[in-house]
Amino acid sequence: MVYRDDYFIRHSISVSAVIVRAWITHKYSGGDWNVKWEENLLHAVAKNYTLLQTIPPFERPFKDHQVCLEWNMGYIWNLQANRIPQCALENDVVALLGFPYASSGENTGIVKKFPRFQNRELEATRRQRMDYPVFTVSLWLYLLHYCKANLCGILYFVDSNEMYGTPSVFLTEEGYLHIQMHLVKGEDLAVKTKFIVPLKEWFRLDISFNGGQIVVTTSIGQDLKSYHNQTISFREDFHYNDTAGYFIIGGSRYVAGIEGFFGPLKYYRLRSLHPAQIFNPLLEKQLAEQIKLYYERCAEVQEIVSVYASTALRGGERQEACHLHNSYLDLQRKYGRPSMCRAFPWEKELKDKHPSLFQALLEMDLLTVPRNQNESVLDIGGKIFEKAVKRLSSVDGLHQISSVVPFLMDSSCCGYHKASYYLAVFYETGLNVPRDQLQGMLYSLVGGQGSERLSSMNLGYKHYQGIDNYPLDWELSYAYYSNIATKTPLDQHTLQGDQAYVETIRLKDDEILKVQTKEDGDVFMWLKHEATRGNAAAQQRLAQMLFWGQQGVAKNPEAAIEWYAKGALETEDPALIYDYAIVLFKGQGVKKNRRLALELMKKAASKGLHQAVNGLGWYYHKFKKNYAKAAKYWLKAEEMGNPDASYNLGVLHLDGIFPGVPGRNQTLAGEYFHKAAQGGHMEGTLWCSLYYITGNLETFPRDPEKAVVWAKHVAEKNGYLGHVIRKGLNAYLEGSWHEALLYYVLAAETGIEVSQTNLAHICEERPDLARRYLGVNCVWRYYNFSVFQIDAPSFAYLKMGDLYYYGHQNQSQDLELSVQMYAQAALDGDSQGFFNLALLIEEGTIIPHHILDFLEIDSTLHSNNISILQELYERCWSHSNEESFSPCSLAWLYLHLRLLWGAVLHSALIYFLGTFLLSILIAWTVQYFQSVSANDPPPRPSRASPDTATSTASPAVTPAADASDQDQPTVTNNLEPRG
Repeated sequence: MVYRDDYFIRHSISVSAVIVRAWITHKYSGGDWNVKWEENLLHAVAKNYTLLQTIPPFERPFKDHQVCLEWNMGYIWNLQANRIPQCALENDVVALLGFPYASSGENTGIVKKFPRFQNRELEATRRQRMDYPVFTVSLWLYLLHYCKANLCGILYFVDSNEMYGTPSVFLTEEGYLHIQMHLVKGEDLAVKTKFIVPLKEWFRLDISFNGGQIVVTTSIGQDLKSYHNQTISFREDFHYNDTAGYFIIGGSRYVAGIEGFFGPLKYYRLRSLHPAQIFNPLLEKQLAEQIKLYYERCAEVQEIVSVYASTALRGGERQEACHLHNSYLDLQRKYGRPSMCRAFPWEKELKDKHPSLFQALLEMDLLTVPRNQNESVLDIGGKIFEKAVKRLSSVDGLHQISSVVPFLMDSSCCGYHKASYYLAVFYETGLNVPRDQLQGMLYSLVGGQGSERLSSMNLGYKHYQGIDNYPLDWELSYAYYSNIATKTPLDQHTLQGDQAYVETIRLKDDEILKVQTKEDGDVFMWLKHEATRGNAAAQQRLAQMLFWGQQGVAKNPEAAIEWYAKGALETEDPALIYDYAIVLFKGQGVKKNRRLALELMKKAASKGLHQAVNGLGWYYHKFKKNYAKAAKYWLKAEEMGNPDASYNLGVLHLDGIFPGVPGRNQTLAGEYFHKAAQGGHMEGTLWCSLYYITGNLETFPRDPEKAVVWAKHVAEKNGYLGHVIRKGLNAYLEGSWHEALLYYVLAAETGIEVSQTNLAHICEERPDLARRYLGVNCVWRYYNFSVFQIDAPSFAYLKMGDLYYYGHQNQSQDLELSVQMYAQAALDGDSQGFFNLALLIEEGTIIPHHILDFLEIDSTLHSNNISILQELYERCWSHSNEESFSPCSLAWLYLHLRLLWGAVLHSALIYFLGTFLLSILIAWTVQYFQSVSANDPPPRPSRASPDTATSTASPAVTPAADASDQDQPTVTNNLEPRG
């Protein structure tokens, strides 16, 4: 407490204040040495105190220990003796959200977790307030509707036991705020505000806790006009530990989220603030204003559509009642142009404001739309979208985009958010419209709020990579990806909808393109012929293609089931027997037949099919509730390598019903889920991503980036995305370049790598099309996007290496990045990567040491460029697929010939022979000139020749030409074709 820390005093006591107290008590009036001094102080006759001035730890003197350190220890200590350690700047304010989040009202949201404070004083304060919470939450909201259920989530804390903690803020179905707290004694307490929050208006919600007092304030607009304020007081003690769990913004598997948008969200962990003291402005003001304007316009559009539809339906009913039944009139109503009613009382100003909408409504047959108001508006939006897409699919479809945009806007306003995604992509990429990032973000957020699958994936991808002015935010990315990933397994088992199996088909691979087919294609017809003859493999492949919509064949579950049944009943193939048994169990396209399904499942299992063994476990779990028998089959199937069985065993442990194991075991469940995920199981992957984002399991430390990667992996298997990719592929195979470019742009913007590289390939094949219609550098953008993906193809790295090497349009040359791209391709086993690196060295480029380490080339063993070249060419040769001579082998041979020639030229024998020959040559030359000078006559003056001028103006011509001149090319007049 007196001296500074040194080598011997390692932890000197840090004191901020010292108070010396003195008091006098009577000996027999309470003064007792056995009682506490506070009690003696109360009975003191006289008392006083003084505040001593303390010396800060780094202003204290060093103590002279009268000890000498060894010179090395003394030197090391002196290096840090006079350094004053500084803590990193840390405060209690946490910005949980800065960019708008589109909440679809479903069971997904943003997961945030608070770490402990690094600052000891802040951490001590936090711990002291666990039973007396002092904090403030401030967030912006834009609500579209109140809750459809009893409660929907705004911001709530989930503790390590998966229970709600303090604070938990929800919205009710009437529009009130429901605020819930966890008490110290273990119970929960909730209160509902007396006011409701506004709809379709940006407002800021501020909630401050100060012990048992809660102050709730809502403020509207940019100027924060006070809307409502309420103070609520409690006598109970709240339990508050913001690090013993995680926060959720929006929905989760416990409760659905709000329908609307979240704006900036700030959390003051240790302060209770008045709204005037809170600094939480509405960021992205332009985007927030555009969201408000969009829904104001859409409310008008929906009202027009609703009134128009209901009026048309009533008119249609009266017209049908008055018309006599006439075959000609029936045919006219069915196939003729729909009658256009022009008697609606619309104002001219409204018609001029929405010309495309009225045009679409007049051309539409509204007698087929649903009578429910919301459904009719959505159905009309879908019809407008279909008409717009039909124009986009024409030969010059991209040229039609600018005229189609108004119809897509009307469709989007009707709630058909496929149109929203189209608009988002058009504006973000400048696809035949002026590029507008603000409008692109608007429609992407609107589509995400409407739970449109491709829009949500687009938002997830942009936040995952932090591109196109979207902030890098993995938790926000996870919220979007997990929403679609959760729906993907359900979509795959839905027989309706525009879906296709997501296949990795590259436009560079001619062999894969050759086997793509349709129902009238050669491959399909051959398979059908073989299947009819009883070929089990052909039957199974045909059924899979029809059931999942693979290899270019349209999804047709009914036809698939016929082949499953034929194969199962006519052949002994266990895979076909199993597939048909599953169809019978679930009643997919056929009547359920559990008895026959069980017989077939047992038959397939007896043939050693691990899927069937797992299926028997599923049967005893689902229908018989016999968990012991189910676990027995699942354990056996897991030993056989079935990932479904691993997942099912995890579910038993998660639910606490595994035979012989009491209670739930999340750790063991997590291990089984992880094993299932490694085998490609979708639900297992989703559970792993959830564990990584929450960090509530010790075996799954919190890793938001990994959570995004796993959720993205599942989301990219969604059938609706597969349908868009398939349409692009079919258009490419048919030579419809406009349509191919359109659908590959739509797919590529979701972040799926195979579509990004395919789109870049199309732009390379048709640069004129890309330059004319796209507002972005297509080749650069999408190859660049692809190399940042997990398991990107090596040719993408090579392409980016070439673009960095040569420079591309507005991009300048960057050899360092070029080396990195080639090195990554080489690491993936591509021989071209090694070859390109070697060529760069040949040109004089220096390969950095970290790149050599990356390629596992020991710089100590390969200390010069020649040695590195040898290693690169050898690896290039070993990774080459060509059996005969390849560029790698030729380059390796040429390098060794150069080395051999260089060694020969630099040998001592060559130097000796060269010197000897040079000496002989010099001696002979001297001797020759001496002999010539001795034999020549003395010079005489020459006579002037009459042809002097001529002879000096042209070269001399000798009678006999020199032999060397015979080989020189001459110009002739006989023109003949070259062979």
